[in-house]
Amino acid sequence: MTTSTTDPETRLSRSVSGRLLYLFILGDVLGAGVYALVGVMAGEVGGPVWLPLLVALGLALLTAGSYAELVTKYPRAGGAAVFAERAFRKPVVSFLVGFSMLAAGVTSAAGLSLAFAGDYFGAFVDAPERLVAVLFLAAVAALNARGIRESLGANVAMTIIEVSGLVVIVVLAVVVLGRGDGDLGRATRFAEGTTPALAVLSAAILAYYSFVGFETSANVVEEVRDVRRVYPRALFGALLTAGAVYVAVGLAAVTVVPPETLAGSSGPLLEVVAAAGIVPERLFSLVALVAVANGALLTMIMSSRLAYGMAEQGLLPGALGRVLAGRRTPWVAIVVTTLVAMLLVFTGDLAELAETVVLLLLLVFISTNVAVLVLRSDHVEHPHFRVATVVPWLGVASCVLLLSQQSGATWLRAGALLLVGAVLYLVMRFSRRSRRA
Repeated sequence: MTTSTTDPETRLSRSVSGRLLYLFILGDVLGAGVYALVGVMAGEVGGPVWLPLLVALGLALLTAGSYAELVTKYPRAGGAAVFAERAFRKPVVSFLVGFSMLAAGVTSAAGLSLAFAGDYFGAFVDAPERLVAVLFLAAVAALNARGIRESLGANVAMTIIEVSGLVVIVVLAVVVLGRGDGDLGRATRFAEGTTPALAVLSAAILAYYSFVGFETSANVVEEVRDVRRVYPRALFGALLTAGAVYVAVGLAAVTVVPPETLAGSSGPLLEVVAAAGIVPERLFSLVALVAVANGALLTMIMSSRLAYGMAEQGLLPGALGRVLAGRRTPWVAIVVTTLVAMLLVFTGDLAELAETVVLLLLLVFISTNVAVLVLRSDHVEHPHFRVATVVPWLGVASCVLLLSQQSGATWLRAGALLLVGAVLYLVMRFSRRSRRA
């Protein structure tokens, strides 16, 4: 296998093809969200669960356009932190953007580990939830350290399994309709006592969490072959695929099970399986575990590569830039991000951690959309993807809209994490001055 002659030099192994990148993004987006949030959205909007999913897809595609332009223009690990550094030229801004992304990544991994250790895992083994979560994160770290190709190879298998599980839900709905037990009309009936527009917006905020994950791909670009050609195709292709699957699953779920039943379940898709009575529930629980595990693996890949990229820029301690000989993986960054995720397991439940992740990522997305506009004056020699100017403006507006709907408790939690980042930045700056002195 060869790399494109236009690919920039890197110390990492450039072994990720366009197909692997597509499956990386698809596997990260098609994670635990759809397996858990269909019921919550049904509680907000009623039967038309598919509508907020479509709205959330449109909002996600706006920011994805900005990522496609900047990643192909500056194909370096570090993602949003690299873009912020180039656009704003203020180290503190670049650091806080990168730290927000890093905090969101490890927080998301902690939440996914709790999801893994919850009811789905409890269907097989009765064990302390926090202990299972910590051991699960350790296993993810071991696979991450083994190599990017091995990790994404596992992602291919797990993505196929999790997509198959969602396809099963759609097929079961067809079977249920065929025998006269389902009700397709539920898909157009809003919950009683709700204002449709407000209900759709509220549910779209929840649905947005199901689409975040595409941004993690910006942190593996140094390991992608011919990144300027394949990245936009993989990014938009994965998001559109995920959107189509989500809409089909939303329609299937409310067709088989009443929205109020879905809303009252922590495993809404298991309610569909149970109502159909064809697929063993424990088998579907296993599929759900694979989906959650895949999301955690890809999130930790992103977090470790982001920490590595920030260390390469001098925004984090240089030790995080150490690469494992032979495997060529950033082993120190993997260890540190895993330990932080393990600590976060003990700080909240899945819902609290997920809300914090969304808020932090919206701040990052605002920075990235603004960076596109600022960097339009920075011309590079190589060709790259270019998005219409109106798209990043709409991306900023969509993020502000979603931020306005976040609770005060979520703002406090995210603010505490950002305060930790600010303190860390000041400590590092003082340390550098002391060394120079």
